[in-house]
Amino acid sequence: MSSDDRHLIETRLDSQELFKGHFLHAFRDTVRLPDGASATREYVVHPGAVMIIPLLEDARGEVRVVLERQYRYPVKQVMVEFPAGKLDAGEDILACAQRELLEETGYRAAEWARAGVLHPVISYSTEFIDVWFARGLSQGERRLDEGEFLDVFTATPAELLTWCFEGGVTDAKTLTGVLWLQNVLAGVWGLDWQTPAVADVSR
Repeated sequence: MSSDDRHLIETRLDSQELFKGHFLHAFRDTVRLPDGASATREYVVHPGAVMIIPLLEDARGEVRVVLERQYRYPVKQVMVEFPAGKLDAGEDILACAQRELLEETGYRAAEWARAGVLHPVISYSTEFIDVWFARGLSQGERRLDEGEFLDVFTATPAELLTWCFEGGVTDAKTLTGVLWLQNVLAGVWGLDWQTPAVADVSR
């Protein structure tokens, strides 16, 4: 890839706040384009999030993944997703992943590995999602947020891949997670597993 991107970069000239909600913040900026012309860019500032790919392994070494079904109001559909959630202000990213896994699924994980980061909607949002794998799961009780409703279930990687192919899974972060999952299980992409201290996920 090129190391000199000056012919692509846009420079902000002015910024106007359009909306400030509970956690989304919208702006309209005027920018100077690389050719000297100007244009407007509307975008949403997002605090960032985590996604967890939880692995359940049975005595025979067969792997299943923990998934959720949740109604997503903007698209008016129940979506199949990996567990995920937004970062609280000042929150450590791994602590957020531990908290979200416990709150949404009831699982705690003995081992964690960071896979990487994804940007799900680069055309209009600053959102990033930090992707983590979790294994050595032990189940307890969920701690869903008020007003949060979701089902937790498990599937084999093959089943999940089929749902992606058939259009049953269309959530961008989950599709990206499946790419990571395939390559990790195939031994193509490695993970650096760690055994972190148990985070205080109480609120």
